[in-house]
Amino acid sequence: MTLREALTAATTHLSQNEHLRDTASRDAELLLLHTLQLPRTILLAYPAREVAPTQLAAYEAAIARRLALEPIQYITGTQEFYGLALHVTPDVLIPRPETELLVETVLQHLPSGQYLRIADVGTGSGAIAIAIAHHLPQSHITALDLSPQALAIARQNAETHHLTDRIRFVQSDLLQEVAGEAPFDAILSNPPYIPTTDLASLHPQVREHEPHTALFAGSGGLDIYTRLIPQAHRSLRPGGLLALEIGHGQAESIRQLLAQWKDLLIYNDLQQIPRTVLARKSMS
Repeated sequence: MTLREALTAATTHLSQNEHLRDTASRDAELLLLHTLQLPRTILLAYPAREVAPTQLAAYEAAIARRLALEPIQYITGTQEFYGLALHVTPDVLIPRPETELLVETVLQHLPSGQYLRIADVGTGSGAIAIAIAHHLPQSHITALDLSPQALAIARQNAETHHLTDRIRFVQSDLLQEVAGEAPFDAILSNPPYIPTTDLASLHPQVREHEPHTALFAGSGGLDIYTRLIPQAHRSLRPGGLLALEIGHGQAESIRQLLAQWKDLLIYNDLQQIPRTVLARKSMS
């Protein structure tokens, strides 16, 4: 079978699934290039190139996983975030473009040329911690997560990007394990915020494959915020920055939870949904 024939057959199979129809061609090509470890230029220049039987079997196995609605990122094991390639597995939430907004706004509000102690709460794959450490070379990050499996993935990603000297990894329920340490200059988090009542309405590839502990936060989606915000207030220096990603329709509730904080800012994502909240601890 040739590259073109394998790609056409896979696209046809994926197109028959209602959840994959719109991305069938893209998914088939991505998985072909990943499985065969080919650059796209080879596919375009030599579509009649034969695919070895072992390669074809591996490609068909990857397509079968996609037909089961497993996310592309888990099949390939990679996801780009803020220009950095990250390893991802089903032990961690797949980093989203919306979370890049949090990184972008934080970088706008923190000085780049001075020593900073920063905490990333619920680090998952390490996406936020690694992006911040990469762009703030004087910063030292404490990346916290309750899951030891997630921390192992985050540590691996930090090693890939040569950042283990400036990122330490701590297994912790939110900020509990660092509560007695010196105050942080900034605390960042993309916590679970989906209401459990939304479970049935989620896309099945999210609902059935991504870790629920990284997605859901009680019936209203606010359970983590109600615990994290007071902890962050105790763990920040005066004037320290808190940056949170929030879910759809949560802006007003978060505003109320941050009523005692200063300089509250809310940023919309590309869909004009309030997505990132910044606030500072009072100086007094």
